[in-house]
Amino acid sequence: MSGKKKYSDEFKLAIVSEYLDGHTGGYRALAAKYGINPSIIKNWVALYKNGGIDQLINARRTFSGDFKIHVVEYMHQNSLSIRSTAALFGVQSPTTVSKWERTYYEEGKEALYEERRGRSRKMSTKKPRKDKKDIKENEDLLAEVQRLRMENEYLKKLNGLNSRAGKVRTEEKVAVISELRQKYPLEALLKLAGVARSTYYYYLKRAQRPDKYRIEKDEITAIYHEHQGRYGYRRITLEMRNRGYVINHKTVQRLMKQLKLKCQVRIKKYRSYKGEIGKVAPNLINRDFHAIAPNQKWTTDITEFSLFGKKLYLSPVLDMYNSEIISYSISDKPYLGQVIDMLDKAFAKIPDGTGLIFHSDQGWQYQHKQYQRRLKEKGIVQSMSRKGNCLDNAIMENFFGLLKSELLYLREFKDINEFRDELEKYIYYYNNHRIKGKLKGLSPVQYRVQTQIVA
Repeated sequence: MSGKKKYSDEFKLAIVSEYLDGHTGGYRALAAKYGINPSIIKNWVALYKNGGIDQLINARRTFSGDFKIHVVEYMHQNSLSIRSTAALFGVQSPTTVSKWERTYYEEGKEALYEERRGRSRKMSTKKPRKDKKDIKENEDLLAEVQRLRMENEYLKKLNGLNSRAGKVRTEEKVAVISELRQKYPLEALLKLAGVARSTYYYYLKRAQRPDKYRIEKDEITAIYHEHQGRYGYRRITLEMRNRGYVINHKTVQRLMKQLKLKCQVRIKKYRSYKGEIGKVAPNLINRDFHAIAPNQKWTTDITEFSLFGKKLYLSPVLDMYNSEIISYSISDKPYLGQVIDMLDKAFAKIPDGTGLIFHSDQGWQYQHKQYQRRLKEKGIVQSMSRKGNCLDNAIMENFFGLLKSELLYLREFKDINEFRDELEKYIYYYNNHRIKGKLKGLSPVQYRVQTQIVA
């Protein structure tokens, strides 16, 4: 080949820029567009990322023998691919590195000190070639290096794709083989993976079929992220049906596993029991959390949030009819005034003398005379859980579990004030937008409004 470059510097820079803009469809799409091998474009991009424009358009360089030996040995010590090594050391053609590697193992590293470009074999001053036995040994060594490199790349890529520890699916093996077959012989890859040729082509053909759940997957992903990962497969199934999709909950569960979409784990709540310091009310609810109309049965409790070395306490009132949060108060300490503030907000929404049953645990706030007097003046009947029995107020425990798993442990906050703002936003979201299966796929407010219209 003459000294003239096959591709101009401007051409290479234009293609690299087009790829980095992200609107090309990837290496293959660019290669098809310009009639270039994808590996060439991939190498140009790697050179640019490693050393910028200077390394991309650098003219042909002369490399010393020490440099060549260092490159080959570094590549093998770190199990790098030829393309990655070329980009790392600023060698424009990966083929050059491949030739150095072959020379290193076939003729010995001393041969890399010779300058061969444009020089006849007869004029060369290199040492006599090794005998056939040495050449065979070096060829075997080179083949072993290639095999180890192939095995290393295969395992790395397989670990990146595999989503279930200790269990590798055939589809995952086929995906890795298809990616590496441009660099390594297919038969060697199939043998390494333990996959029959017929099996490989079967899965390859199946993977090329249109995904029958492509639209549903897009919608499931959208719902999941709209609700910030708070929905599991049951609630997503309900929302899918609300949006007009006819789909089974088991199908949604399977598709979510494929998409690696997973709901968060719940955390236990803070306790405020300090013993009997006042009058304890009987357990009138007795775990019957069902109500046939709004404002028949309410419950309350306090939960603690600890962030940035500070604490916040939430005291809400929940209606057992539709699990709606009727009112709430947030404070930096769990004092009686917080609970009284919560009561004032809730009492403003109902008339006096309703006979409503108001349930709680035996926390000191709920045994306080002022609290109990306020309930009595409003015509509300007090009920309390049995001592140390969280199941007696399971409906409120459920809300606190959702709140912490869907907000506190789902994201990061810059400070306590941001968390407080997001806490208030979450309660509004919970009341107005978060659908529940037992409410026929509606949010608490939607369910209350709909049932009142029907009535």
